[in-house]
Amino acid sequence: MLFIKKRIVILLSVGFIFNAFGQSKIKGKIIDRDNGIILSNVQITNLDTQTSVLSNLNGTFEVSEINTYSFKKEGYLEKILELKDGSYHIIQLIMNPSELNEVIINSNHIPKKLKRATTSISIIPLKAIELGNDINIAPVLNRTPGVFMQSGALNTNRITIRGIGSRNLFGTSKIRAYFKDIPLTTGSGETTIEDFELNTISRFEIIKGAASSIYGAGLGGTIHLTPKNAYFNQSSINSGITVGSFGLSKGTINLNHGSKTNGFRAVYSNTHSDGYRENNRYTRQTFTINSNHYLNEKNELSFLASYIDLKAFIPSSINEETYLNSPKSAAFTWKQSQGFEDSKRGIFGLSWNHRYNEHIKQVTSLFTSFHDAYEPRPFNVLKENTLALGIRSRILGNSKFFNKILHWTLGGELFRDTYKSGTFENLYRDFPNGTGSVEGNQLSNFKEKRSYYNAFIETNYELSEKTTLSIGLNLNQTSYHLKDRFPISENNPDQSGNFKFKNIVSPKFGVSHLLSKDMTVYSNISHGFSPITLNETLLPDGQINTNLKPETGWNFEIGTRGTLINNRLQLNLAIYRLAIKNLLVSRRTAQDEFIGINAGSTQHDGLELSLNYQWLRKEALSINSFVNYTLNNFKFKEFIDGDTNFSGNDLTGVPSSVFNAGIDIESSFGIYGNINLQYVGDMPITDSNSLYSDSYNLTNFKLGYKIPLNKKLNFNIFLGINNIFDKTYASQILINASGFNGNAPRYYYPGNPVNYYTGVQVNYMF
Repeated sequence: MLFIKKRIVILLSVGFIFNAFGQSKIKGKIIDRDNGIILSNVQITNLDTQTSVLSNLNGTFEVSEINTYSFKKEGYLEKILELKDGSYHIIQLIMNPSELNEVIINSNHIPKKLKRATTSISIIPLKAIELGNDINIAPVLNRTPGVFMQSGALNTNRITIRGIGSRNLFGTSKIRAYFKDIPLTTGSGETTIEDFELNTISRFEIIKGAASSIYGAGLGGTIHLTPKNAYFNQSSINSGITVGSFGLSKGTINLNHGSKTNGFRAVYSNTHSDGYRENNRYTRQTFTINSNHYLNEKNELSFLASYIDLKAFIPSSINEETYLNSPKSAAFTWKQSQGFEDSKRGIFGLSWNHRYNEHIKQVTSLFTSFHDAYEPRPFNVLKENTLALGIRSRILGNSKFFNKILHWTLGGELFRDTYKSGTFENLYRDFPNGTGSVEGNQLSNFKEKRSYYNAFIETNYELSEKTTLSIGLNLNQTSYHLKDRFPISENNPDQSGNFKFKNIVSPKFGVSHLLSKDMTVYSNISHGFSPITLNETLLPDGQINTNLKPETGWNFEIGTRGTLINNRLQLNLAIYRLAIKNLLVSRRTAQDEFIGINAGSTQHDGLELSLNYQWLRKEALSINSFVNYTLNNFKFKEFIDGDTNFSGNDLTGVPSSVFNAGIDIESSFGIYGNINLQYVGDMPITDSNSLYSDSYNLTNFKLGYKIPLNKKLNFNIFLGINNIFDKTYASQILINASGFNGNAPRYYYPGNPVNYYTGVQVNYMF
């Protein structure tokens, strides 16, 4: 009998143990699929029992049984998933483009809904990136109010935000950019984003105005590129090919492999175009890797690497007569010398995310980048090499303060790059026509060490359930060291020297208030600055001008965002004034020589409006439209250059207004399409306002058909037409151009006439 009782006890114990294992908790974390930030208050519903739980502030959750669950959060598409075992699960939710104001943003590292942001932030989601072709980034950015990208060629661009950067003659400056956590802005404040493959980017977050203390308080703002994360629990390969006008061809391969807690994505692209103009050939290869690893509940690692190999010929700008009568022509000397840029560029970053407890975590990123370039120009041949290193770390926390939640982040960024440059004679004139550029004797040899640090703090304090107060502070210190390594002579003075800015403190104050569940008003006051490039500090005698001051400014803004008409209409409206002092002007002293001078101040008054309306939202068919409008009233408040007074004139190189409108159609039976109209107002070409560019309209169209052959294989076929009505326009303007040797000034980069592209994508799920 005793033996039987013992057997019963053992059996009951074993049964209890197995039952305990069967009832063990299933744990996991919920994140935004695009940018990886945690999503709290996600409703997790057991579809059998209809019981629900919410994810906590750290995005984590626990459920008690293996079953099928629904994951719902405002601003995101619902996800239904079967949790098959008790392992740790990473759940990725996809942004709902029709509810952008509800989406969680991470622009200041403190996750919050866009609706409750205290600054003007625009999100360009993946769907908007895919509206056109994947060749040129300019149409993507130009649909954003307040942002304007001029594109003279695929490799010749200039981005302005609220007019900042318009006076930079070549390329983009005074605007900061990051690829995930890796700075794309050099130590001298110059930024290049157009070389990156669009198929590697899931969204853009654009902070407009001097409102980002976290990202260095740049005067114009910050463009944050979010790479496509790997998708967990699935493996797939996507391959596509596109062909089009002007010899366009592009191939891409996109590979994704994800387990429950590890994800890997690799993207390769090869793009070629002969170009619309002479000397306009473009070839680019890119390779990007992005991996994410959830080591445990407290530690995450991610790795990002991108490599770009580019060779692009340069047609340059042309004068008005050539622009009107022979727009295909390249500038004469650029055609004769066959000028081009040949560059290789790579960025690498490793990020570690560690959570100390429920209230504090730390994110640290190590990064490095390099850029090698060879550029034969008519006036010389330029060789460049840049190597950058840096670290960025911040601690994020939340705590109770007077019984209200205080979110805060505290951190810093250290950056240093070494820039080596040399110029050589270009002897193309000494050789038969068609030879192109020939390198001659060396003319200069410089080595620059450029470094800065940013220390920052930002807080969001919930004064009440409806009101949020944001306070931020950025401290920046920038310095340059120049070593002139060219032999010193009477004609070549030693230009070695040091330049160090004084510490610049940039505060930010903002407040947002919920008028109702769906509408918010916000206001902010913020300070920003733009560094001086070392070239601008050099005087003709080779000395460094230590009297130059960086441009600084204050941004004053009020706005509203939210939804109306039964959540069908999304509204974003901002009115601002950006006041800049110590205006830095590049005065041209020779064909390739400029000096910088502080020449006054500018006042940027503007209005930005964005409307998105859902006309139809059925399962079988959805029709959406958008209207974006930018009104610019930018003036030289005080601008005296030598003996000439330009005060009161319109700011050079910025259109008076920009208008975008479009319709987007999607259907459950595979057909989709969109049409987009853009109007760009006239813009002053010279500081005297004696010459303006013409306003223009562009209309672009795309139609496609998605064909799901089975659960694993599907096709996407598409056709697009740009500039349908074949309008003549200048896609980029070179402001204040000078004519040399009696030639007319070359102000204009002709835009492409009507052109098409077509392609097919194949996606296979393993």
